[in-house]
Amino acid sequence: MGIGATAGVAAAGGFALSAQASGGSAAKASNASGALVFDKDAYTELTTTITDAAGDDHEVKYHFYKAITYVTKPVDEKYQSLNISVPVAIDGRTVDATGAPILLANAVGGYMPSSVADATGVGGTAMTGAPGAATGGAGAGASASAAPSASASASASGGVQSGGNAMLDGRGEMVDLGKLALVTGYVVVEPGARGRTLVDSSGTYYGTAPAAIVDLKAAVRYLRANKGRIPGNTDRIVSSGTSAGGALSALLGASGDSPLYDTYLKEIGAADASDAIFASGDWCPIADLEHADMAYEWNWGANELSSGSLVDQAVSKELTTAFADHQASLKLRAKGFGTVTARNLDAYLVRTYLEPSATKYLAALSDTARAAYLAANTFITWSGGRATFSWKDFLTHVGARKKDAPAFDAFDLSSGENNLFGTGTTKARHFTPYSLRHEGSSGARPAGDLPAKIDLMNPMYFIGKHHPGRSKHWWIRVGTKDSDTSLSVVGNLALSLENLGDDVDAFMYWDAGHGSNEDPADFMAWIAKVTGYRVKK
Repeated sequence: MGIGATAGVAAAGGFALSAQASGGSAAKASNASGALVFDKDAYTELTTTITDAAGDDHEVKYHFYKAITYVTKPVDEKYQSLNISVPVAIDGRTVDATGAPILLANAVGGYMPSSVADATGVGGTAMTGAPGAATGGAGAGASASAAPSASASASASGGVQSGGNAMLDGRGEMVDLGKLALVTGYVVVEPGARGRTLVDSSGTYYGTAPAAIVDLKAAVRYLRANKGRIPGNTDRIVSSGTSAGGALSALLGASGDSPLYDTYLKEIGAADASDAIFASGDWCPIADLEHADMAYEWNWGANELSSGSLVDQAVSKELTTAFADHQASLKLRAKGFGTVTARNLDAYLVRTYLEPSATKYLAALSDTARAAYLAANTFITWSGGRATFSWKDFLTHVGARKKDAPAFDAFDLSSGENNLFGTGTTKARHFTPYSLRHEGSSGARPAGDLPAKIDLMNPMYFIGKHHPGRSKHWWIRVGTKDSDTSLSVVGNLALSLENLGDDVDAFMYWDAGHGSNEDPADFMAWIAKVTGYRVKK
């Protein structure tokens, strides 16, 4: 099985409930003669209303630059383009965003394609997997600019469907970070990217690994090549993403300026500039894919499926055993635990994330609501304003797991990740020795191109190499009931960065599911803090 906040503008936490465009000049082609030069006059001036976390509306006037192709030799311009939104006035007061941080908000879900071509304003990329939204392939789903009804509620686990890229707050309503950043006074860049499901007329898949990360890096290079022309501080780019998009955001942060991508970037005509970003915001990242099956069984192996049945326990135990070797190989250390191994990882997650999360949740309840919750969840001991419980009881509390075993490298090649590592006219491939050998011979090995591609898709690879171009500021979040992947993925990602001395703000939302984002206003404030920015008026 082998290796497997801001000043001057109120903090925002909701998203636009209505938007009204006002007059302005039409956008023009930005890449005349194939040159990657930003045209600062090619915008449409729009006015939109954005509702913040407190329920207050703010009128935002902004310049909208639509569908800028960010490479000179695009494979598919529909996906290899980006939108830029620059605030110029908030509630009638002029905003100077010249030196503002830039939020690079990708909308990738399920490693599928993401396009901004049809967006008519900030936050216009398609969101998938949210309650009440369609969940088809790339481009399907409710627009981020369309709010769900007040009666919309999250799934049983409080999250979006697997493969979705939507963000939901604690009330199960949509969160749009692009709009929140805009109302805070930041510049917003929304990049499109190729994804695994794209196939041309010859049957060739042209968006499989590592296309998505290559495209996002090319988008960053476009911004940095236009330093001084694009409004905003191109040395203060902060990425964000959810699910697969969260993994790609983490990968952007971990792999800045790595030469391992140079050949791919040259092929599509990316700008000759840095692709390093300043900070990375990562929600429920579907990362570390070559070890994800092992980690999933270590975490959720004893939990039943929603059908009430257990997965193949022989497979689960084999993967769990393999995870122990992987966890040991990381050599991570935590205060009070020493080396974090498979034997004490559960205790580490409980003490570091789960109990503090439950404590924060319970402390915020009224006395009556807290008493009712504790009566319904007797596994929690509440004493001295602190919640304590065991890992085993926590797993029982979470309930059904979302995925079968193996969760990512499916034996029948049916997972999205199998498709992610497809190549040419081959739609899907095994990418772990375990699944490959299970379906073939004991000596079977992944195809020769796969090891390098797997590394290019894994932020942990670059973090483990102490890559010097990585971001030094990290915001990492996941829900405690998110069984789209193992909670150890977030735990190990955060701890590995902490071991390198990086600034890490990691937290798990109690009882929340996949795609949860319960503190978006705090993220906006965090951006201001780490970048040292204050809104100029």
